[in-house]
Amino acid sequence: MPIRTNRGRAAVYRKLWGWPMRSPAHLVGVVLVVVAVVLTVGLVVPRLAGSGDGGSGAAAETTGSTSDAAGDTGGAEPGTSSGGLAPGQTGEATSDLPTRLPSPPQRPTSAPPADEALKVAESWGKAWVHHPKGTTTETWLDGLRPYTTEEYLVEMATVDPENIPATKVTGPPVPKESYTSSVTANVPTDGGTIAVTVIDTPQGWRVAFYEQVA
Repeated sequence: MPIRTNRGRAAVYRKLWGWPMRSPAHLVGVVLVVVAVVLTVGLVVPRLAGSGDGGSGAAAETTGSTSDAAGDTGGAEPGTSSGGLAPGQTGEATSDLPTRLPSPPQRPTSAPPADEALKVAESWGKAWVHHPKGTTTETWLDGLRPYTTEEYLVEMATVDPENIPATKVTGPPVPKESYTSSVTANVPTDGGTIAVTVIDTPQGWRVAFYEQVA
């Protein structure tokens, strides 16, 4: 029985393979069918594969977007918008520390002119006008030194005493501005009035500035 079965199958195969060879029409028909099957497979299979990838990609994108959205809003407290800001709040950084307003500049305290300050202003004025002909700058500065701050002596060293028109003080100092730590007094001379500013220092009252006013 097995031998007969194999022979029957072989006969069927010979008939199938021999059918296209019986006539040119049969052969052309077989070729057309084969070509159609190949084209169909070539077109359908890539589309099916692309649809599968696109679907999984879309699913992944959707999953990623959902995860991002959950991450963005997951930390938000109830009643707040995205980013942790309450409705009506802006994104500007805020501080819990109280705002400190700049302290207004301290104004000097007015006070009656100190007698010692007026005496220093008068003595300084007399030393300022004392420059006989031939007096050197060093000698002139030595007369000013007991009544002048060290810082202002440096500036006074640039003055040529021969250019000072005054030669004597013609009256007592007149207070112009007076505070607890400084006094400005007008000292009249025969070369015009000078305003002398005296300040309170650890060494006592000393002249820190002067200017010609008249």
